[in-house]
Amino acid sequence: MAKITPILMAGGSGTRLWPVSRKAFPKQFAQLIGEQTLFQASALRLSGADYADPVVMTNADFRFIVAEQLEQVGLAPGAIVIEPAGRNTAPAILAAALMVAKTDPEALLLVAPSDHVIPDVAAFSRAVQQGSGPAADGRIVTFGITPDRPETGYGYLELAGQGDGPQPLARFVEKPDAERAAQMLAQGNFLWNAGIFLFKASSMIDAFRQHAPEYLDPVGQALSQAKTDLGFLRLAPAPWEGLADNSIDYAVMEKADNLTVVRFSDRWSDLGGWDAVWRETLDAAPSDRGVATAHATAIDCDNVLLRSDDPDLEVVGIGLKDTMVVATGDAVLVAGMDRAQDVRLAVSALKDQKKKQATAFPRDHRPWGWFETLALADRFQVKRIVVKPGAALSLQSHVHRSEHWIVVSGTAKVTVDQTVTLVTENQSIYVPLGAVHRMENPGKVPMVLIEVQTGSYLGEDDIIRYEDVYARDNDD
Repeated sequence: MAKITPILMAGGSGTRLWPVSRKAFPKQFAQLIGEQTLFQASALRLSGADYADPVVMTNADFRFIVAEQLEQVGLAPGAIVIEPAGRNTAPAILAAALMVAKTDPEALLLVAPSDHVIPDVAAFSRAVQQGSGPAADGRIVTFGITPDRPETGYGYLELAGQGDGPQPLARFVEKPDAERAAQMLAQGNFLWNAGIFLFKASSMIDAFRQHAPEYLDPVGQALSQAKTDLGFLRLAPAPWEGLADNSIDYAVMEKADNLTVVRFSDRWSDLGGWDAVWRETLDAAPSDRGVATAHATAIDCDNVLLRSDDPDLEVVGIGLKDTMVVATGDAVLVAGMDRAQDVRLAVSALKDQKKKQATAFPRDHRPWGWFETLALADRFQVKRIVVKPGAALSLQSHVHRSEHWIVVSGTAKVTVDQTVTLVTENQSIYVPLGAVHRMENPGKVPMVLIEVQTGSYLGEDDIIRYEDVYARDNDD
């Protein structure tokens, strides 16, 4: 059988796992469970002899994170496709189907979110193989999770048949209230909708042609006019901008009459809230209901999640019950475990107050590495900057600030106007206001420096780029 092409959806920016997940660096790229990020674990789960190289659907902000995280786990993408704007899953999935159909209309595509936890990879592979036959026959296969509790945070799939094999879908069910969820759990023929789909490229295109034809031309144009940029495929923005924001469920699935459901009864979670993280961590240590991370301590706690992502910030809980405490370097969340789905309200409140913690992290990831602010005042800012081996910042200048760089680890190759200097540990260099400059790491290890900025304006938008190996503009 031909290999299945994974389509990894990696453009979302969820808020229910704030403060660890934020718009600038959402949960799929964070290490929440296990040794890999959720995105890396998802990519590895859909790799091996049965799978082709993955196609990743994402946006411009995350393109370098996607490439770097795939490289870290030894995977090469078949394509990293950049959506010009977020339009939900319907146009993204159609774009992937059209792209793959160019070379093989009969190819099987497995669409999966990149932020799910599925510990038993072998069991999931068996479920995919169960669905391969119906998908090859032209069915659209969706995967349903056997529920273990009356969950109100998920949509449901009602099965039309009986047994453990692939079954026809009777209907989709919206997120229920608690009473209805309990009834569906008792009936036994309702499954959680995992949002994972398997189909032939031609089958999905035909489904759009029948149920959502308004997407075909603009998505096709966005693909045909796409441009390759440093190995990424940028869909054309003009046709994409006018697309309706719609999920694949509403656009196609709820209207299609050729849907088959494969039941998956092993552990699964979409990590839709900190209560889900607690449950997944609890499964790994079932004797300890006071779950604490490496930088947290729980004493006489019950039904508690204590987590610190900052090694210099220790969280300690004593005698707590039904509580979650999640800390990062710049924010702390304290809430009742039963309010996990309301964490998004914190993000909305912080946005209303124009707090940077709503969307941005102290550590800002860039294609060349990352930086974080150590001190900020009216006319000066101190940053720690880490540049990956072989990486380089853009050739740039500033209108409002000068900079002083002190290398504390590794070696920097620094260009200031016409002068190029190698700056090693404990050495420094001054970049005057208006000077055209660039910083590079010519070494084999990460280079770390301290940057001291002084000037009347210290915003990240005070930058004029003249040359950039990452093809960014001044706003990127």
